[in-house]
Amino acid sequence: MISRRNIRVKVMQTLYSIEAREHTQKPGEETRILQKHFDSTRQLFVYLIHFVTEVARYAETDSRVRASKHLPSDQDMNVNIRLAGNEVLWKILEDTSYQRALAVDKPHLIINNELVKKIYQELAATEEYKRYINGEAREKKSEKDILEFIYTDLMLPNDVFESYAEEHFTNWDDDIEMLNQFLLAYLNKPQSVNFQDMLGKEKWDFARLLLQTVLEKKETTMELIKPKLNNWDAERIATLDMILMEMGVSEFLYFETIPPKVTINEYIDLAKEYSTEQSGHFVNGILDNIHKELVKDDKMHKVNFKGTKS
Repeated sequence: MISRRNIRVKVMQTLYSIEAREHTQKPGEETRILQKHFDSTRQLFVYLIHFVTEVARYAETDSRVRASKHLPSDQDMNVNIRLAGNEVLWKILEDTSYQRALAVDKPHLIINNELVKKIYQELAATEEYKRYINGEAREKKSEKDILEFIYTDLMLPNDVFESYAEEHFTNWDDDIEMLNQFLLAYLNKPQSVNFQDMLGKEKWDFARLLLQTVLEKKETTMELIKPKLNNWDAERIATLDMILMEMGVSEFLYFETIPPKVTINEYIDLAKEYSTEQSGHFVNGILDNIHKELVKDDKMHKVNFKGTKS
């Protein structure tokens, strides 16, 4: 599910955290930091799904609250709760993997119940909702579409929802675009995600090995980077730029399945997004020069890091 770009971001953030620490790393600590970054992605994903389901289930709460009024009207006594019985909703709620994730991540502890109520009320006033509750049969498409509508048309455009989520999830900006796609795919095929292993072995191996390579091959990568800095003082270059260059050179040398052009483009984009305005051009220039030198000197023979000595 998680893209290689997102993996690179997590590795970059882990390396930055390690660089900022004053104490020596305990054995395995860097891997634990990396795992926490991926855990944060799952936690945000679980929160988003939980919020959607809570809005849908609020139909029942609304019915109960209105019926308990001192003098309920006929309308209060006949609130349509069709949404609370949504078949896609209940496939999600009965998903054992999702249930385990709820128990671990506990999104109910941070959810804004007033905002859930407000978004449900906004939903109830829409033509989309009125068409849904007046439908005769439960069709898979309409069941999915109404939940998708809650997410894409009511939650995401809501500034209060976004601010609240950003406050509780520092990875919001990093992950939300990717998770938007995941959530829509999950609504289309509930129970299709293993929340206990969203990354998968192959991608986890890539993340762990990229992190390990950068840390253990720092001397080798810096031997290639420093001569290309010209009049730049290596100590004064932005930490993030240096990390991105080390990651790029590590991929050049030790990740045989990744084309150098792909590596260069990936780190240019990351530099532009996460570092300074000039960083994209700077990182591009250094990595491109190193790549050309490796090719010229016939040293562009990638080897798997697992088969090299530290």
